Amino acid sequence: MLYIVATPIGNLEDITLRALRVLKEVDYIAAEDTRHTRKLLTHYDIKTRLVSFHEHSKEEKQDWIIGELRDGRDIALVSDAGTPLISDPGAVLVRKVIEQGIAVTSLPGACAAITAVTLAGIGGSFCFFGFLSKKTGERKRQIDEIKSSAIPTVIYESPHALSATLQAFFEAMGGQRHIVVAKELTKLHERVFSGTLDEACGMFHGDLKGEYVLVLDGCADEAAEVSDSDIAAAINACLDVGMTKKDAAKAASDKLGISKNRAYRLTL
Repeated sequence: MLYIVATPIGNLEDITLRALRVLKEVDYIAAEDTRHTRKLLTHYDIKTRLVSFHEHSKEEKQDWIIGELRDGRDIALVSDAGTPLISDPGAVLVRKVIEQGIAVTSLPGACAAITAVTLAGIGGSFCFFGFLSKKTGERKRQIDEIKSSAIPTVIYESPHALSATLQAFFEAMGGQRHIVVAKELTKLHERVFSGTLDEACGMFHGDLKGEYVLVLDGCADEAAEVSDSDIAAAINACLDVGMTKKDAAKAASDKLGISKNRAYRLTL
């Protein structure tokens, strides 16, 4: 069997008894970074053999793992922290194992996204983006989608890119959208900021350290307060100064915090 095993995102005590037992009993542990995982295993005196498996592993490594599973060996798949496949490697391997008819099970446990959502006080639906694209066009498309989302969005971000990401959100959505910025979750220096984008931009800049999870409120509440007549008035004001319908719709959406599609429909 292939076991998908969640490991701590910071505090080593955040691991289940079942996960510890499975890590001890399997034949191999396939780890994103064997050096990182060895620290966890050493802490719990687990001596199971480690093998490397990460996003750059060649197809031969996947075939080797599948071959070992076929031969009756049990393997645990772990990432550096949290639940494998959630912005971590493993999805392709898991799909191939399933296609081969080999048993797969997942052991629930630590996940940075879920931890941040609970700290943000969200109940119900949310959208998980993970890390935004590094490609300019795709990143802009993602930010536009997040801006228009009616439900909260969870984003992972690195310290060197956090300030630029917050600024991009500010420019796209204005300064009043509510955001939670969680730093170093479960670790000694855990910090959770809750406030507006304007406040977040002023707080998170310069030489930042740590790993961050952002929880950005959806636009449903603010968009619901904007009537079609308000949107039409904003569009007409833009058209009166010579803007095209497309540009007028975008300007109205930026000003009122609504989706571009909603604004553009009122120009037709």
